[in-house]
Amino acid sequence: MAVSGTDTAVQKTADTFVFFVNGNKIVDDDVDPETTLLSYLRHKLRLRGSKYSCGEGGCGACTVMLSRYDHQEKKISHHAINACYTPVCAVHGMAVTTVEGIGSTRTKLHPVQERLTKTHGMQCGFCTPGMLMSMYTLLRNNPLPLGSDIEEALVGNLCRCTGYRPILEGFKTFAANGCCGNPSACQNLNDGDSDCWVLHT
Repeated sequence: MAVSGTDTAVQKTADTFVFFVNGNKIVDDDVDPETTLLSYLRHKLRLRGSKYSCGEGGCGACTVMLSRYDHQEKKISHHAINACYTPVCAVHGMAVTTVEGIGSTRTKLHPVQERLTKTHGMQCGFCTPGMLMSMYTLLRNNPLPLGSDIEEALVGNLCRCTGYRPILEGFKTFAANGCCGNPSACQNLNDGDSDCWVLHT
């Protein structure tokens, strides 16, 4: 397996598996077709942000974003997928973004991470990566979603301890109509000077 952040030419054979993870090119000449994407990410690439829980796509803890070029629409499409049951070979030629690829405390938090933190939308944190990736994918497809769009985007993500209210409060600050029905109140969240009631109650 080779990992490359550049477009270095790779001699491909019929058995060469190629995809991208968080902007890095992954080339593997010896991939087990029965391996799931989640197992490949966690064990071969050591990207352990995506969690294994139910193993059947019911909890969303393993959610990652899959990006591929849509030849009909002539654009890149983004989809939130369950990595726990997706065969790794099914993403050949595509790009995968994991929670490690959107931001971190070592670099800079992505706004979805920052706002979930500010509204105390996590407790044990096990479901958090999946929640973040579902929301991140929604924003990549629709930068100004409605509150109902956000709720729909999270239907496949389960939380067992935090409760959905603080999670939705944090994510609904991205809503076109604002988290509290006042779009202007939520515009300055990243600067820390918002008047949004969510952050001050």
